Formats: sequence, structure tokens, C-alpha cells
Amino acid sequence: MKQSENRVRNIVRDRYADIARNAPAPSSSGTCSPASDCCGGGTKDLNVDEVAHMLGYTPEELKDIPQGSNMGLGCGNPQAIAALKEGETVLDLGSGGGVDCFLASKKVGPKGQVIGVDMTPEMLEKARETAKEGNFHNVEFRLGEIEHLPVADESVDVIMSNCVLNLSPKKDQVLKEAFRILKKGGRLAISDVVATTPLPDSLMNDPELLTGCITGAAFVPDLRRWMEEAGFENIRIDLWEESRAFIKDWAPGSGIEKYVVSAQIQATKPGGGCCCG
Repeated sequence: MKQSENRVRNIVRDRYADIARNAPAPSSSGTCSPASDCCGGGTKDLNVDEVAHMLGYTPEELKDIPQGSNMGLGCGNPQAIAALKEGETVLDLGSGGGVDCFLASKKVGPKGQVIGVDMTPEMLEKARETAKEGNFHNVEFRLGEIEHLPVADESVDVIMSNCVLNLSPKKDQVLKEAFRILKKGGRLAISDVVATTPLPDSLMNDPELLTGCITGAAFVPDLRRWMEEAGFENIRIDLWEESRAFIKDWAPGSGIEKYVVSAQIQATKPGGGCCCG
């Protein structure tokens, strides 16, 4: 049975609030629990840095991640496709502990701005504490749902997200909101889990696999259509087939890797013009 939109949001909010409350201390190297607990968790015998490296974060990026912000969540590295530049304004959808915001902070520099939006107060509290302790003056975190972003029209150069779009019950609305707040010529850079074949009912009805970033995964044709309807162009959805090797550990023995895969999703908002020289 399909979950109602409010029930889905409540399940996700409660689960990620619990993750934030029980996250390892900044000095710890622990990772989060299996996929019943979080996207990207459950990779056996790996600490959070090892998980991040497996997801595509470089050794240089790992050095720049503040302690306590990396909770082993995610399904890829949106930084790798965002091509951030100094002075840009960046938004992170579902920013969690802020790991991608803090990495983006260095890339956009003091004249740039990074905004993280998350609907879980406990996650925001952790991220804001880390930002304060690390003197990240160009980073701020706002409470809000990604379907209704607390951000002005055409005010952002780049939107990033890491394994969050699949958690939304209204993915088409998220993409419309992303289009609204992007400047003309702005870029979308998302790492997420997508579905390549229908999941059986036994998996679809498991709420733990929703918060584990599995049952909410969009089919690639649907995702492309929603992006086109929102107004995006230059759409690319690149499947990372190798990701099935670690996705199987998110719910061991369930066979989920047969149905979903991590993908890098890119697009632009029309109208940016050409800067030649």
C-alpha cells in the first residue's frame, strides 16, 4: 500500500532525527547503522571516512570535512559534478549534518554563500554547531521542506543534493522548486538512488527501506520527465553500476541491488547566456 505523503515525511523526519541524536561524537570514527537507519549506512567494517571514499570523495576532500558532520550518509559525491566556482551561491537539498555544505564552503570562498536546507531540527542543530565551531562564516542552515524551499526566486547558482530526492513523496515538486530558485543558467548536481526495475511488494511495503533510500527511488524515465516539465535542459542521468556492490549491504539478503542503483544527475536552467573570451 502506498504511504500517504504526510506519513512518508513523518517517517523520514523521525528516522533522521534519531540518527542525529545517536550519531557518533566528533572524535569517533563510527558509521551509522544498516539501511533501516539511513541512506548509505550498513557498509560492513568501514568507518565514515572509508564510506565517503567509497562514495567518491577524494582524500583532499576528506581532510576538509569537519569532525562530526560526516555520518556515513549518501550514495555518491555531488561535489564531483557541481564544478563549483569562487563567489557562487550554493544550495544543498536535505543538508543533514552539513558535510557537502562545508566542502562547498571552501570552493566558493569568502565571497560565496552556501545554504543548507533540512526538515529535521536535530540535524540542523548539529550542522549549525559544527559551522560555529569551524568558523564557516559563509554557510547557513535553514529549516524547511525541500518541496517548499525557504529561498528566494533566482537566487542560487548551483543546487546540490546527496541521496535525498528519493526520500521525497513529491519529487516533481522538489524539481519545480529547484528550478524556481536557480538563477538563469544555474546548475543542478545531484547524487541519488534511482530504480531500474520495479521492486516487489514485499520490499515496497517496508518503511525501513524507505528511510534506507530504496523504495522511494524514482524510475529514470519518470525522473527525466519531471525535470523536463520543471523546465530544465541539458539533462544527464548517469547510472553508476558499480554502486550495486555497496547498495546490497544497505539491506543484506534482500536483493535490493537488483532493483536500484546510484546515479549522477545533472541539468541546467535555460537563459544563462554565453560567457566567451
